Order: sequence, then C-alpha cells, then structure tokens
Amino acid sequence: METINILDIVQAVGASEFTAPGPDHEINITGVEFDSRKIKPGDLFVPLTGGASDGHDYVVNAIEQGAVATFWSREADSAPIDQLAVIYVDDTLRAMQSLANYYRHLIDPIVIGITGSNGKTTTKDMMANALTAKYHIHKTEGNYNNEIGLPYTILSMPKETEVAVLEMGMSGFGEIALLSHIAEPDIAVITLIGESHLEFLGSRAGIAQAKLEILSGLNPEGVFIYPGAEPLITDFLEDWVSSVECISFGLEEDNDVYAYDIIEEKDQTYFKTNLDSNVICKIPVMGAYNVNNAVVALSVAKRLNVPIEQAIFQLAQFKLTASRLEWIQADNGLQVLNDAYNASPTSMKAVLQAFARLQRPKGGRRIAVLGDIRELGEKSEAYHRSIAEVIDPETIDLVYLFGDEMGALYEEIHPNYPSDQIHYIRKDHDRLIERIQASIRPEDIVLVKSSLGVDLLQVVTALTNHETHNFLRKE
Repeated sequence: METINILDIVQAVGASEFTAPGPDHEINITGVEFDSRKIKPGDLFVPLTGGASDGHDYVVNAIEQGAVATFWSREADSAPIDQLAVIYVDDTLRAMQSLANYYRHLIDPIVIGITGSNGKTTTKDMMANALTAKYHIHKTEGNYNNEIGLPYTILSMPKETEVAVLEMGMSGFGEIALLSHIAEPDIAVITLIGESHLEFLGSRAGIAQAKLEILSGLNPEGVFIYPGAEPLITDFLEDWVSSVECISFGLEEDNDVYAYDIIEEKDQTYFKTNLDSNVICKIPVMGAYNVNNAVVALSVAKRLNVPIEQAIFQLAQFKLTASRLEWIQADNGLQVLNDAYNASPTSMKAVLQAFARLQRPKGGRRIAVLGDIRELGEKSEAYHRSIAEVIDPETIDLVYLFGDEMGALYEEIHPNYPSDQIHYIRKDHDRLIERIQASIRPEDIVLVKSSLGVDLLQVVTALTNHETHNFLRKE
C-alpha cells in the first residue's frame, strides 16, 4: 500500500472527530487491516461491527501488533486515545469503503469490475494472467469479493499497480451497485446471467437487474463487456443511452468477439477467435463454456493494447482457483474432477456436457456425483429436474445424487438407468462415500459437482486422500 498521511484519511472518510497521542501530521499509514491478528506496524485498524463479534473488542490486540490508528464508532470516552490515533466515524465499514474509493483514485489504475452468476473467478484469473504481458496487475484473492473484501482488496494495491481486476459478488439487490460505486470501474464485465440466488432475487430478470448494477459506478467513458446471447442484457441495452462502449462476446459469429473451432480435451481446450484467426489459443482447463471466459479476457487485453500473441501465451499459463474443475488423481489411479465449490443449473449442465464428451478411459466409466444446488427458491424442484436434459446413460455410466433437492432429479432420470447404476442418498455423507467406494474402479473418472454448502468436498477427500479447500464465499 502507498503510504497515506492520517489527515488525508480523516478528510477522505468525513470523520466527525480525530484525536492523536502525538503530532498528528507525523502519523503515516502503511496498511489497513480489519483482522487484528494480521496487523503490522504502521497499520490502520478497522474494527468491524455486526455478526457474532465487535472488532472494537480487539483494539488492544491491534495496538500490541503495531497499529498506529483506528476507526472508532463506539462511545468516544471508551476510545484508547492515549495509545494510538483515533478517527471517529458513524460506521467503520462505510469509512473503510470511503477510504478505498479515495485510495482507488490516489493510485489511479485502470479498474476492471467483473460480476456474473458463474465464471467470475475464472474470468478474473484468466484476465489477470493475460494482462501481465504488459501491466502490473492487482487482483481479488480468495473470497474477498463482497462489501468488506472488495474495499480491502483495493486498499491492498501496491503503488505500482497499473490495472486492478476486481471480482464483485452478491446475493441481493443493491450490493453490486455499492461495490461499483466504491471501485468506479473503467471496464465492467458480466460473465453470465444464470440462476444463482433466485431465492433472493425472484427470477432471472431480477438476477440480470442486480448484475447490471455494475454499470452504476462505471466510468461514463468506460467499456461494458457482456454475453451477446443473453436477451436480458441485450434488451436492456436498447434503452441504454450513454457514451459507454459496449462489446458483446460469445461463441456465435454475430458477437463483437467470438470463438470457434473449439477442441476439448481432459485438461485443456483449444480454440480460435476473430481477434486473430491465425493464432490457436489454449486454456489449461476443460470445457467449451470456459472458452467464453477466455474470450472476455482476450477482449479486455485487446482493448488495453496488449499484443494478442502475448496475451494468448499468458492466458495459457493461468491456474484455476482450488476446487474449480480441479483434476485430482488418487494413489490407485482413480481420477476425480473436483468442481464442488459452487453450482447453478447452468454451470452443472455445462460441466456435465463437457464431462460426457471426454474420452471414456480404457476399462473405466464416467461417473457423476451431484449434490444440491442452493438458493433456487420456489423454482428449485423444476431447475433440479432440468438437469436431466444432459444426463444420458449412453455417456454418463453411473450417477450418485445427494441432498434433499436432488430427489427431484432422481425421479426424473431413474427410469432411464438400471437400478445398480443410479443411487440417491438424501442426507448421510458417510453412506454416500461408502456406496461410491464399494463400486469405484481405479480406471474410472469421477465428476463431483454441487454447491459448496452441500459439502461434497468430503467425497473428494475420501476418494483421493487429498485435502480440499473448504471455505465459504458469495457465489
């Protein structure tokens, strides 16, 4: 982080009052942290409130770690004014968000905001890799994509950052608008309008409306990149009057940027784009649907004048976040495709279709282990039933379904399968694991796909003896 004088922070957040144990003009902040355990000397501590704990209770620990200043929204007479500088604010989170917006303009990188029902993280990682061919990049890490994580990511930017690639997650209306106004992106991307969070947003139209909030903070002379095959976006753009440049992407030739000649393999995919028809692109991940994410990354690279050959080379080097299309091989040779980090009907159908197109291993079978898709609301049963469209005994040899909602899919497809080739376990993880282990062969390939809260990562660990990363985020 670029050093900021405490008086500039006071002004940036509109503090109601400020106290310091010594000369205030000599206090310089070199970092911002809301977790007192991560405080380093010279940091500003942000005591967040709400939930099970109140960050103000940990200010002593922050001081011991080296904090030189803190935001404060408790009673003024309870502030540790003799130990560090205290900036009095009404809401510590809002103050952190205001400071992030100030810092965004202080460093003044090109800011790219990415949202969508699926593909945000993959697109972010692909884009960051492609842009490293020309720029110093800073990107969202881990699950820092919400009202706390995004400002924290911005405040973590090194001073040499030239492009910030920021992921924006949400579960309800107004959340993306808030993030967009904090980040003020120069380029806004929507990867996909799917069905995630239907429980809270009511319909795909509601999801589209929530995702389109990313435009509320977009630079008036910025760029909007969107999936051209999505009428919920294209219909909106018919009434969109501004100087914003709009770029559509997809696999169809009527898009501004499109991919074609796609060749899918187990752990990589090849394709060409109209950006340069002479160059074959490669991404180190399976699935034609991931080509869309790559096309977005290359579209932004082209827009930012990265030589296309260099962007394509860098794109081929990117690494997926753990538990996203992650091939894991067990000691006995069994190969498991771990995609149990999140799910929507759209993403589950896409990965099943890609999995079904993989070459069947010699002597082995394609096996799908599918868990509930969360937050679909009253349409959950219909959406789970719809997964049957892409499950065929000719391509998926054995199916295991887990969770309350997967009962609907079981009803839909069990007439198509012999009784020993389809299994439904409603709740017991141990029973599910035992049943899979009883029939699995080392030559098989296994897809594990579900929402994170279903915890099918237990299955991945049991089948492979490989520890998985189990942490929550907004999908």
